Amino acid sequence: MEYAPVSYRRTARPLVRLPSGQSVSVTVHRYVGGDGPTIYLQATQHGIELNGPATLCRLHTELIDRSLAGTVVVVPVVNPLAFDHRSYITPAAYDAHNPNLNRVWPGRDDGSLQERLAASLWPLISSADAVVDLHTGTADMLEHVRHFRGQPAATELARTFGTDYRLVDELESNADFDQGTLRAAAAHADVPAITVELENSRQVVHSAVETGLRGVRNVLAAQSVIDEPAIQPPEQIVLDRDGHTVSATESGLFELDSSVAVGDRVEAGEPLGVMYSPSTFETLETVRVDGEGIIYSLARESVVVAGERVAAVGVPL
Repeated sequence: MEYAPVSYRRTARPLVRLPSGQSVSVTVHRYVGGDGPTIYLQATQHGIELNGPATLCRLHTELIDRSLAGTVVVVPVVNPLAFDHRSYITPAAYDAHNPNLNRVWPGRDDGSLQERLAASLWPLISSADAVVDLHTGTADMLEHVRHFRGQPAATELARTFGTDYRLVDELESNADFDQGTLRAAAAHADVPAITVELENSRQVVHSAVETGLRGVRNVLAAQSVIDEPAIQPPEQIVLDRDGHTVSATESGLFELDSSVAVGDRVEAGEPLGVMYSPSTFETLETVRVDGEGIIYSLARESVVVAGERVAAVGVPL
């Protein structure tokens, strides 16, 4: 490795053109030091996930005045259309067929608007030596890192990032979910990639940003991009993401039992809450866990449609 003072460049990368003729572009930050690997960091595939760009903003202040070995490429707002509309996915008016950007990677030059957007960014990702994709979940999701089983480089990235929980699944086992995700596309291109789920969407939460900054910094240290030792990550609890998805069988208003929380170990048949009709006050069902494991995601008091997920349970490995 060769450490050299950072050469910093910020550019606008045009992605797609709207009917009005206006261009949709993203801001790309590039921090170039001496010889070394290229690390690609991005956030805000979903427009309400704000702790990712907040993390990368703080990273910027650390990288701008130091020496690096290699290159760090940062795209803090990958999906400006969703971000500007304060929406989880891109409004259907722009792409009714593919509203979720994280289902169309690596994109298509001749595809829908979102596919073209992904294709315009894909060269930055496919040329990297490692990829960190920052997301944030709800307030009722355990902070964790996701990676595919059987990929040593991605596994090491996830371990190094250092969240208390790590979720593992097979590349092809969740085809309906993983089809077109950045992580899956990178895996098929032999680029190690992890998906980070920080705490809490819709608002900047300092504890989540601290977790994100510490994790990204640790990845850069472990890759020898920054000249400092990586912090020994915690002993992680590893969960099989293909554990149990608890779905409602009835539509109604769901109320979670006050004793249930993410991180709880549960047994098969254990009740999570009740679904009732807000119009007739009739109890429609008691929602129960399908199998034992650790709850890593929950829906709290909310309107739920039959078949919708209300909890996700991972099985410890």
